[in-house]
Amino acid sequence: MSARTRRRLAELAERFDLPGEAAPALATLLEILATDPTAPTTITDSVAAADAHVADALVALELEQVRGAGVIADLGSGAGFPGIVLAAALPWAQVALVEAGTKKCAFLARTAEAIGLRNVEVVAARAEEWAAGAGRCDLVTARAVAPLSVLVEYAAPLLAAGGALVAWKGRRDAVEEADAAAAAVATGLAPVTVRQVRPWDGAEHLHLHLYVKVGTTPNRFPRRAGMARKRPLRAST
Repeated sequence: MSARTRRRLAELAERFDLPGEAAPALATLLEILATDPTAPTTITDSVAAADAHVADALVALELEQVRGAGVIADLGSGAGFPGIVLAAALPWAQVALVEAGTKKCAFLARTAEAIGLRNVEVVAARAEEWAAGAGRCDLVTARAVAPLSVLVEYAAPLLAAGGALVAWKGRRDAVEEADAAAAAVATGLAPVTVRQVRPWDGAEHLHLHLYVKVGTTPNRFPRRAGMARKRPLRAST
């Protein structure tokens, strides 16, 4: 790994006050991305990935709901972002990487083992079908998975009272946010804030959308697999 990448990880460790074991774990993660041809991401260069993947995940630690979470579910975890990064940054938290793709699950399991993350569980399931996670999570995270209204519907049944959903998004979309607010009302959540973040110099139009569970999620949620996408909750419904 280049000296530039190691310096970048050291900067991130200082910026986000990471525990001592986090930077070596994240360095191993970046090495895996750069050398494993099965890594499910197009960004494998260590310098680029340190920003686009690692810094982008760590910036959520600016939210108290993330830093204080004890049980986390990362939906559609893919290559492990933000889930694996948060597991390294929060070694006291239990992190479930929820991923339906078999090959991606295999990559996640190999990577967590190689890094030595003992607080990670790989869940091979769709979010709507993960019954064991219902009502257990302090935090649900999702990056580049689905529209906000769909993420709200996925997260609500999994969250404990007072738990939070944090969704990574780019440019803001008023229609998407209105639909998500309607979905939140229907599922017992409430939109709290949209935080513009700058995980690396030059990053633009990046936002974290925060929702908190303030009520009871009706028994009709989760709907059967695929329905949240096929018939999403909207502001007009």
